[in-house]
Amino acid sequence: MKRRRLWTLVVWGSLALSGSLAWAGDPTGAQTLKSDPGLPVDYVWVLICGFMVMFMQAGFACVEAGFCRAKNVTNLFTKNVMDFVVGSLAFWALGYGIMMGTDWKGLLGTSGFFLSGDGYDVGNYLTFFWQMVFAATAATIVSGAVAERLKFQAYLVYSAVITLFIYPIYGHWVWGGGWLSKLPYGLGHLDFAGSGVVHAVGGFIGLAGAIVLGPRYGKFDKNGRPRAIPGHSLPMAALGTFILWFGWYGFNPGSTFSAHHLRISVIAVNTTLAASAASLTALLIILLKTRRFDLGMALNGALAGLVAITAPCAWVEAWAAAVIGIVAGFIVVAGVYLLEGLKIDDPVGAVPVHGFNGIWGLLAVGIFADGTYGNYSIEPPFVKGLLYGGGVDQFISQLIGAGALILWAFGCGLVLFKVLDSLMGIRVEPKEELMGLDIIEHGTPAYPEFYTMNSQT
Repeated sequence: MKRRRLWTLVVWGSLALSGSLAWAGDPTGAQTLKSDPGLPVDYVWVLICGFMVMFMQAGFACVEAGFCRAKNVTNLFTKNVMDFVVGSLAFWALGYGIMMGTDWKGLLGTSGFFLSGDGYDVGNYLTFFWQMVFAATAATIVSGAVAERLKFQAYLVYSAVITLFIYPIYGHWVWGGGWLSKLPYGLGHLDFAGSGVVHAVGGFIGLAGAIVLGPRYGKFDKNGRPRAIPGHSLPMAALGTFILWFGWYGFNPGSTFSAHHLRISVIAVNTTLAASAASLTALLIILLKTRRFDLGMALNGALAGLVAITAPCAWVEAWAAAVIGIVAGFIVVAGVYLLEGLKIDDPVGAVPVHGFNGIWGLLAVGIFADGTYGNYSIEPPFVKGLLYGGGVDQFISQLIGAGALILWAFGCGLVLFKVLDSLMGIRVEPKEELMGLDIIEHGTPAYPEFYTMNSQT
């Protein structure tokens, strides 16, 4: 039990903060292994799950490119490559220290930059890698909301800023010992695998970017009615969804940070049921509205369910996971129509999927947590929500955290995109948008044998 308590501390970066642990500053891993010969199982578990989360970048690239037009595919794939490249370097330099470093007044971390000093340690490197692939995921979510009209250089700057500053600070509040984790209600604000920290942060920054950019040319007619702009490849979008779904089995179960927590089986089942319930719900809603079985909405429904279950996945049982998914299916459909009604153009549905359902996932913890698992621990105190006799305390913490997230992510997103717009102009020229960003910004169309200057390709 002592080993597991110490390992829980490792999860959230305490190796970078405290020299008192036996394996702090252990770059070879010899002392770490000596302290607990069973740790290699957990290291392999975390690294494999981290590799799966990294591969989700491919899923995001396929989903976004599939839902967008052929003339912008090279641009979207390049952005998904570079937000990981830029994001990992930025998070290594400053972001990780701000997120997981020594707490300063509950607001941010102040140590562990560049993985230097005692940070040169196998346990700290393990924690960094895990948090880094999460940070890159938050960054890549935005690319879908601002697709087909954002300048590439502005996207590079955005990717650096979110992984240097915006994501790490909110992450510190929740996972780094900051003020949200210390709220006096329930066990403080909880987010097991990142419905809020990762997905809603990316979603609400994406919302800010979509508002500042404005809609794509031709998205709304002269009377403000939305027009459909079909993506060039639903098969590519479907493949991306399958890749993301597979990666989520690293994202959620891997967040135990230990293969010795057999709760991973519960988490995997809950992840599956929520995604399936949300996908079917979204499909049936659109069927009732249009008399068509809409694959695109079914795909976004699955992703919405995955986002919604990410925060409560370790704390709920199967029936609750299905209910969370059903609600997520309604939210994603309603969110798509809400944004169109507000004349906000989100080409891939990133805001309803990640932003709105990320908030729903946070609130679901305070409702459905069943009191059988702790805060990354198999020992009490356990997380208990409204429906299981926990009262309103945990729900209050979840509500406060959700409100803080919206204000922080959306507010920072607005400031970021407004400043970038004033400094460099973040939107391509109308002629360039019609021609497609592949040729204008990269010189290479994704499908050169079919390339045309027609704006509808």
